[in-house]
Amino acid sequence: MRERSQRFDPRQTMQKNTFEIFHYREPRMNPVEVHHHPFYEVYYLLEGNVEYWVEGRVVSLVPGDLLLISPMELHRPVLTRGQVYERMVLWIHKDYLQSLGGEGFLPGESFDSPRHIQHIRPTASERTALTARFGELVREAYGTEPGAALCAQGIFLQLLVQLCRLVSRSHGAGEQAESRSTLIQRVLEYIHEDPARPMTLEQLAGMFFVSKYHLAHAFSREVGISLYRYVTMRRLILAQQLLSQGYGAAATGRLCGFSDYTGFYRAFCSEYGISPKHWKMQR
Repeated sequence: MRERSQRFDPRQTMQKNTFEIFHYREPRMNPVEVHHHPFYEVYYLLEGNVEYWVEGRVVSLVPGDLLLISPMELHRPVLTRGQVYERMVLWIHKDYLQSLGGEGFLPGESFDSPRHIQHIRPTASERTALTARFGELVREAYGTEPGAALCAQGIFLQLLVQLCRLVSRSHGAGEQAESRSTLIQRVLEYIHEDPARPMTLEQLAGMFFVSKYHLAHAFSREVGISLYRYVTMRRLILAQQLLSQGYGAAATGRLCGFSDYTGFYRAFCSEYGISPKHWKMQR
């Protein structure tokens, strides 16, 4: 499958309103920052030594493992330097999945279970079937033969059913996700409970009885970004939820904990490349 791998595309936005499939293989990979997106992601590791961080939990992966990541979950791969990194990444538009039956395809805690990592470790025969199906999807999704797009849609539906059955058979079979630091896990939980409340590095350090220096460095080391950046991302995720519920841009900024609209506007535009008002109009 190596000859069909693609150049890595760093974008975190979908260009289609259905699904997109990628096959990446790099001899070395630069660190990936914590990120989120409004669509579902199926991550299938083919080669490499990877730990995956999702909302404060970490799971160690081996080639053949699957991760199902829900919309707006903060996540990132933690890679071992100097090793080949190969994976399949399938993005599924939320509305498209719902039009196909939504959670009926992926029952239980597969998707849309907050702060839960759905980790699947298929059997050898299941991995063979998955790899073949992913490969077929890549070929047709980027193919130029007549009917390629229609064929890709059919393969996608077959893969979705295959994933559904793997989830139902493999419940609890994957490696248990864990937090590497009790302190950082507690801080993440505190932020997650209400990201809009006032909080600074000084306040959080005092609340958890540690120095500012220790908290800042421990947080950056485990999460991969600064505490300030993480709080901002959490507030912006909340902002998207409020905007989609009909709140105005100015009110949303206040309700998300930003001190003024200018700060909210700049943070939103920097993260999503669009103003809060325009984002709301597109929904």
